[in-house]
Order: sequence, then structure tokens, then C-alpha cells
Amino acid sequence: MDVYGTPLKPSLHEWTDLIEGIVETGDSPLVGEPIYNLNREDTREFDAIIIGGGAAGRFCGAFLKARGGRALIVDKWPFLGGSCPHEACVPHHVFSDAARELDLSRLMAGKLWYDKEWKDRKVSILEVRDLFLSGRGLAHALMNLQTKDQLNVEYILNTPAKVIDKNTVEIAGETFKTRSIVLATGARTQLPDIPGLEQKGVYDFATLISDLDYEPSKCVIIGGSKIAIEYGSFFNAAGIPTTILTRSGLMSPNSLHHVDDDLRDFVVDGMKVRGIEIIQGIEPLEVTGDGKQVSGVRYRTADGGEAFVEADFVFIATGEKPLSAPFVDALGVEVDGRGNIQVDWTCETSVKGVYAVGDLIGPPLEMFKARKTGTVAARNIMGEHFEWDYTDFADFLHSTYEVVWMGLSEKEARAKYENVVIIKMPVDGIPPEDFALPAGDGSMFIAMARPELSGFFKIVFDGDSRKLVGAHYVGFGVKNAFQYLEVLMKQGITIDELGQVNELFLNDLIPQLCRLRAGNAVLRDL
Repeated sequence: MDVYGTPLKPSLHEWTDLIEGIVETGDSPLVGEPIYNLNREDTREFDAIIIGGGAAGRFCGAFLKARGGRALIVDKWPFLGGSCPHEACVPHHVFSDAARELDLSRLMAGKLWYDKEWKDRKVSILEVRDLFLSGRGLAHALMNLQTKDQLNVEYILNTPAKVIDKNTVEIAGETFKTRSIVLATGARTQLPDIPGLEQKGVYDFATLISDLDYEPSKCVIIGGSKIAIEYGSFFNAAGIPTTILTRSGLMSPNSLHHVDDDLRDFVVDGMKVRGIEIIQGIEPLEVTGDGKQVSGVRYRTADGGEAFVEADFVFIATGEKPLSAPFVDALGVEVDGRGNIQVDWTCETSVKGVYAVGDLIGPPLEMFKARKTGTVAARNIMGEHFEWDYTDFADFLHSTYEVVWMGLSEKEARAKYENVVIIKMPVDGIPPEDFALPAGDGSMFIAMARPELSGFFKIVFDGDSRKLVGAHYVGFGVKNAFQYLEVLMKQGITIDELGQVNELFLNDLIPQLCRLRAGNAVLRDL
């Protein structure tokens, strides 16, 4: 199918029908047929062929085109955008929105207009999943339409690409030449090496979307990643008894950087209060079942014994592995022990002229890194030397809250600075159930009904320079603020400058509490 040169054709809804006919029903005549948005009258060599049309690849192509280059994106799926709108980040956010609403309903059970049955009510996770699926096609369609008609980037979809060498790619039987190759094929779930995973009832974030066809009654999550917390919080909030089995503690510093101890304790303790069972220090041994349907998980305990937990639904949250093997074979790019392609700060691999971006190059597996590494590669391909260190960043996850942190933890700050000043809520020495703060935006109901669950807040200063060096928050509506606050922190913002911010919400604690302390010549904790 050739779609090049016809503005806004296919239309948004035509794209939706086309994609759903390939992906959902499989009844489209285009199943297995390439979709070409290719200017065959342009005889120039491509500046880059980008293998993978997810966030990293799409932003690479758009940026390179904007700089006057010629890019070609290739993806095996019939849509651009990758796994994020299809089965990963977007449904995760849908589930997290649902978890927040369900959690509030349970906390408020029997109060106001919330009936008392909410305390023990179970809701359908299939209905939430299907709500996401009902809108997924339009998201895919928009990516295709925008990339074709607004960004004017060429692409070939619904067919794989085969790398011949660093300047040659084969697509649907045709050979294309290019100055550079950008590898952007992402990552998939790293499955544990245990028996029983082939049985019905074992899912990860992707197969939960594509394959789940029953309502689980009891859930076991293997792994302690962000996904374990996020999906576990949703399953539990939906009324499914949930157990998390993890080798290390949740939010471990081995997997997440700069996590403050107090923030971790608030999140993990809050999960336990809500009924999630968390078993740490384990080694999974086997997913049990009758060969068709799972019955539970057998594991080795921290003290060396064995135990079993019953479940009809096992969710794998043991991290992700990069899809790098084909490029190691074809190009000889260097990878680390986990298969992450090794790149420098320009995103160039060990093979000159070959770049890798997004999840292929290892943590953090986050949208901002995917998009920005795509633009970094594009800049360098077009002759602008540009480096980006992506190892220091604001981070977040969802439980039934938004959990956001950036900069140094209190422990890290005390190891680096002689004079560390902390401002936090709730304050030490007052029982949390008697202290309805931080009561941030979106948590007033919880603050009045269950004060001890209203959230957590801590900011960390170098007391001598008065500069902000870390911030940690559990609550609602704060992700947007932190993505800008991170920029200001890196520019050296002080407690005095934060105190000059005009708060739009009455209880926005950062400017409010900074203002209360900024008058002190010598800063003190609050």
C-alpha cells in the first residue's frame, strides 16, 4: 500500500480502521503487506535509516528531517509510536488512573456518597483494559498521520528490516543505502529462568493487553521493578488479592537512583496498609499448574526454605531486556552483560556511523530518554556535535499515588555536604494519624478521612549555599512541577528564590515552606 503524496489520506479514521484490521482482527488484506510512505522521486541517499518507529525512532526522524536531512523509519508494526501507546506506558497510565480512583473509593467507603460495599468490592480489570483498547487505534492513527502529513518523514511500516551492513538495509525485498543507521527497536520483558511460564495465566505488561481473557481472583507478581509496584497497586485496588515476590526490596537503590529512605518507606508501607503482601529476599523456583492453567508460585525463602503462594494469575515484573541480538550479529556492535548496546554521549555505537537510542542502550527505560536520545543521534548525524548525559534525571512511578523524586536523597546529601537542611511533611514527632499534611493538590479527601495517607514531601538543601539539591514527593499532580523544578535545580535555584514562587494551590508546600524559612540567615530544618 502506497500512501505517499496524498495529504491527510488516509484520514485519521481510515488509519484507525486499517491498523485495527491488521493488529486486532487480522482480516485486513494488508496483513503482511508493507505500507509505504516513500518519496521514490527523491534520489538522494538517506542520511539515516531508523530501525524502529517508537518514541526514539520517531523523534530521531522528525529532528533529522527538520535539520534538512533525509530519514527513513522502518517498523514491523503497521503504526508508529512503538510499544508505549500499544501496550506499555499508555495502558499503565490508564491503570494508574483507575487505581487512584478505586483507592479513594475504598478509603472513603461508608462516607459521603461512597457506599460501604466499596471496602470489599471487586471490579473488572478486563473492562479497564478494554477501555484502553477502545481508544488505542486513534493514538496509533495519529502517529502515522502526524509523521506523514505534519513532520513529512518517510517511513515503511508493517514489515521488518534486515541490516546487511552499516550502510545497507533490506526492506521488503528492496535494498536501501544510507549514510547512517539508527537502531531503535526497544526492549521486551526479561523472563525469569524458571519452569511453568508457558502456562495460561502467566502475563507481562504486553500480554496483559493482548491475551488476558478472564478475571483473575488472586495475583502473584514476580519481580520488584517499577512495573511490580505500578501494576500491583492497580490489581490490588481492583480487589484482587496481590502478593509481590522480589529478590531485593521494592524501590531498591540497586535499580533506582536517588530514592530517599523516607519516601520509600511511605510508599511501601502504604502498599502494605492497602493489603498488598510483599515478600522480599526470595528466589522464584517454579510457576505451578496443571500444564494449562497456573495454580501458584513456588519460591525459595530468604532463610533457605521453600514456600508456595496460590494464584490463578502470575504477572512477570523482572525488568526488560534490549532487542539487540540481531545487530550484534549483523554489525558487531558492542553490548554489555545484559545486552544493552554501548554508546557514547552522542549515541554512536562502537561501529562508526551506527547509532543506538532509547531502551536499546539500557536504563532509564523512560520516555524522555527515548525521545531525547533520538534527537541527539539526529543532531550528530547532521554534523552538529552534541552530547547528552542521561544518567541524572527526575524520576517517578505510580502506586496509588504519584511518586516523584530528583536530585540527592537526604543520605546522599549528608555524605556530600557538611550543612544539610531538610524541609518535610509530615513532621517528625507527631503521629501521622493526627497530622493531615502534606494534603497536597488532589489529596484533600484523603487528608480529612485518613490523614496518615495524605502524602509525603521532603526537600533537601545545601545549607551553606542555600541551593536546592534534592526533592521527593508522594501525592498527586506533582509530576509536571518536578520536570521544570529539575531544570531550575540544575541551574542552582535557592530556597530564597523558591520562596518567591507564587503558589496557585493554597497548600503548595515547596514555595510555602521555603518562604517560611527563607528569612533565616542561617537555615534550619522545618
